[in-house]
Amino acid sequence: MKKIKFVSAILTVVFMMTSVNGQQVLKSYEEEYFNFLSLTGITHRNYLNFRTLSDSVWELDDSENNAASLWAEKTGTEYTLFNNTTASSNWFLDGIAQSVKIRAYGPEYFSSYNTKSPFGVNDGALWQGRGYNLSFSAGLRVEGYGFEATVRPQVSWMQNLDYEIMKPAGNREYGSYYQNCDAPQRFGKDSFNTFDWGDTEIRWSWKNFTIGYGTQAVWVGPNYLYPLLLSNNAASFPKFDIGLRRTSLFIPWIEKYAGDLEVRALVGKLTESDYFDNDLTNDNRMYVLFSLSYAVPFIPGLTLGANKVCISRWDDSEWIYYLNPLYAGQKLNTKYGEDQKASLTADWLFEKVGAEFYAEIGIDDFLSDGLKFYEYARYPFHTMSYTLGYQQAFDIAPQKNLYGKLNFEWNNTEPSQDYQMWGTYNFGCHHQLTQGYTNRGQWLGSGLGYGGNSQYLSFTLYSPHGFDRLFIARNNPDNAYIYGKCTTTDTAIAGEKYFAAFKANFYTGFETMWFVAGGLSLQGNFTYNLIINPLYNPGYSGNSIKTGRPVYRERTYMHNFHFELTAKYTL
Repeated sequence: MKKIKFVSAILTVVFMMTSVNGQQVLKSYEEEYFNFLSLTGITHRNYLNFRTLSDSVWELDDSENNAASLWAEKTGTEYTLFNNTTASSNWFLDGIAQSVKIRAYGPEYFSSYNTKSPFGVNDGALWQGRGYNLSFSAGLRVEGYGFEATVRPQVSWMQNLDYEIMKPAGNREYGSYYQNCDAPQRFGKDSFNTFDWGDTEIRWSWKNFTIGYGTQAVWVGPNYLYPLLLSNNAASFPKFDIGLRRTSLFIPWIEKYAGDLEVRALVGKLTESDYFDNDLTNDNRMYVLFSLSYAVPFIPGLTLGANKVCISRWDDSEWIYYLNPLYAGQKLNTKYGEDQKASLTADWLFEKVGAEFYAEIGIDDFLSDGLKFYEYARYPFHTMSYTLGYQQAFDIAPQKNLYGKLNFEWNNTEPSQDYQMWGTYNFGCHHQLTQGYTNRGQWLGSGLGYGGNSQYLSFTLYSPHGFDRLFIARNNPDNAYIYGKCTTTDTAIAGEKYFAAFKANFYTGFETMWFVAGGLSLQGNFTYNLIINPLYNPGYSGNSIKTGRPVYRERTYMHNFHFELTAKYTL
């Protein structure tokens, strides 16, 4: 009887020491909810430009606010197992929390079905092909005295039903239609399963300094849907990272606020898919990322960022040069070469009106004469890509606990106009590192891929039951493919053959999530996806009156329906 009372007392103490604060999984409904609250200053982002599960930490400034208490105790609980309230204080101990906390993630079951064609992004190692697609994830996080350990693997199964694909480049069955890209159109002919370590890592932090090793997904930049450089779209990869989390700066002696700074760097190992080549010596590449962000003190809400990526062969003897963030490339006689990409970001948050505007501008490699002023003054748009986005929070009916959020994002990664003289180009492909900007066959940054454009609009209604979302969007996944055809074809013939050949997706639908009972939530999605010219293949429409040559203007259509069901249990 005494043992039972003792255990009960311990559990009572533990459950008294809980909070809804803590880390959230990237792009989960919990993280998106906190992001919505941050638009009006109810909570604040613990990051500027670089985030993983471990960096996506949220605290509520005003739990009495109706919007803040909307999902009270439904976004996961962090349990304090031990808290040293009598600990001594010194310069070192002041930089770490002298406590032990634990948090569970999931379990979460996800399923989708595509009737005609693959559809789905930002889903980790899962590849949502035609047919059924299933994934299961669950995790546990323990942190104490500066140390953090997270284990959250993902197990996936994909039915991978047959559908018509374009002719692969070379002799790679199911591979990309580009020669220099490891982006399979289909992952083999049979169903398959994967095990991925997902958001797993070990980490140590002192104040805002942090160092870690693991496979947690990294999201770089303010983009809502398609980051240019890094997201959670592809399978995870092992990486070592070091840096400074968001830190407020003050001028010495006068203690005047000088803005917030974030500096992060990582080195990782990318892996080729099974559908690229049979050369075992080029299966791995080194991925180096530097990210620097600064919140401007005299313009409240404005954050500026600069990010740079360098990819090289894993066995490249010149690897030490790539660890220099100022290395411009194209100067060394490397055996294999390297691929560099960079982006500048701007994010302006207006908490008083609940609005946020953001942008990202990216370039691939550099101009032919390097980082020279006259090169960029002459033509600054070489390989340039961009994203523009907007978010807005609304009070729909606060007395009924109804709140809304509008999202709009415009992405463009099409080739710059100077490639009319150079031939085929795609931001995600590379002639030296022929796997391109991928890991295990999926795009590292933009889940849509590169070479096209997209426009996305959604409205989300938050309520005590969960959320409801309507969305409408369109995209051209890869206009670069058609542009490359036209640069090597007579203009008149190109117009007759390729003018109507652009592939396009139009999709619209709705998503809903309900808190069912206790910690159980159910989430559903229905999407109608109209695919125009799925194989860049408009049909014959007759002969030209002027030239007598065949003209191809009859569009081909495919109607794909996408269904999702997610069940999650949150402790």
